[in-house]
Amino acid sequence: MLKEVFMPKLSSTMEVGTLLEWFKEEGESVEVGEPLFEIMTDKINIEVESYEEGILLKKYYDVEDEVPVNEIVAFIGEANDKAPDNPPAASNEEQLEEEAAAEKAVSQEEAATSGASISKVRATPAARRVARENNLSIEIIQGTGSNGRIHEQDVIAALNTDSSKLVTPLAAKIAADQGIDPDSIQGTGARGKVVKQDVLGQQNTSAQETGELERIKLKGLRKAVADKMLQSARSIPHVTLTTDVDMSKAIEVRKALLPTIEAQTGYRVSYTEIIMKATASVLKNHPRVNASLIDNEIVMNQAINLGLAVAVEDGLIVPSVPNVDKAGLAELTTLSKGLGTKARNNKLTPDEMRGSTFTISNLGMYAIDGFTPIINAPETAILGVGRIVEKAVVIDHVVEVRPMMVLSLSFDHRAIDGAPAAAFLTELKERLENPWTLLV
Repeated sequence: MLKEVFMPKLSSTMEVGTLLEWFKEEGESVEVGEPLFEIMTDKINIEVESYEEGILLKKYYDVEDEVPVNEIVAFIGEANDKAPDNPPAASNEEQLEEEAAAEKAVSQEEAATSGASISKVRATPAARRVARENNLSIEIIQGTGSNGRIHEQDVIAALNTDSSKLVTPLAAKIAADQGIDPDSIQGTGARGKVVKQDVLGQQNTSAQETGELERIKLKGLRKAVADKMLQSARSIPHVTLTTDVDMSKAIEVRKALLPTIEAQTGYRVSYTEIIMKATASVLKNHPRVNASLIDNEIVMNQAINLGLAVAVEDGLIVPSVPNVDKAGLAELTTLSKGLGTKARNNKLTPDEMRGSTFTISNLGMYAIDGFTPIINAPETAILGVGRIVEKAVVIDHVVEVRPMMVLSLSFDHRAIDGAPAAAFLTELKERLENPWTLLV
């Protein structure tokens, strides 16, 4: 008996999962609970285990393919079972519902963008299915629907036209990745069809003309970060405030606590933990800065969970440190150092990536004074931390050299106004300049 394997929906916001690796090949046996494939979503990698036992009969997607949630990605069954060559199509009723929903979504998107250009190909689910079943690139079809939307009859019409205008799916994919128009390429395939080598030849010619060194496709974690940053920057009205902080006393506190915390935890307390502790204590007095903006509602969060931006290979991920306001510096040092290590080793669990209410991005280890951090939606604010550097400042009408640090607060102007944001940043500056108050 055939048993479907679906792309799981692992969070309320997950729409697609990117296949990173198959652990089983077609024809191999699969046990219940055995890892079947690995996917990436929400910037973390997750191994998906099999809920069935049998033989992996058919895989419908390859590595790096983006698969919608609840889509059938494979079939498991017995040796004499026969899996379909293509993923099972939705029923006619389901197709109509999907097309209606898709049309509605496009109409809403067009209304929201007020006629702005949308580069993504518009096509109904039925049209995409027919194109996929016939190895026809959807990008080359001229749609007859509203604003060029492609319907099933458009795909059928394209299949009946001169094949000289066609392009193989692999060639279309490579062309799309490299920003090359397939119509501009002279095909060498049957009856002039554009094939993979035609696109690669065009790519090499273009690279020679421009002196390109390399083209790197946005994929995996890099693409996930890019998509999230673009969405945040486009949809959130960012405003950034900056202030200088005299870190003289914070340096004294860290120096005093360093041997005690290291002996207790095995970790050296850093300025990051001191800043996190100060931030959490100030957020208690400024709940709007600790809020989330979800579906036009400002959600006031009771917990103070700080997201800690961690740079990893080819990306950035933000584990969540829970209940920072309730943790001492020793516990906070253990938590943040442990999560940072797990992040760099790609060992974070989904729970460790969720639930942050405010994020801190620290670039103090680089020669960076201030910057404009991008908000980690749906949070309403993010704190950027620069390096500590000695500067000449005026203290009681006397010029002195002090270790100064720049804090940059980006906030969502839909949820927070300038004065409350400034009040939060001012109190945080005062707390860091008088860090002994964190110990009482």
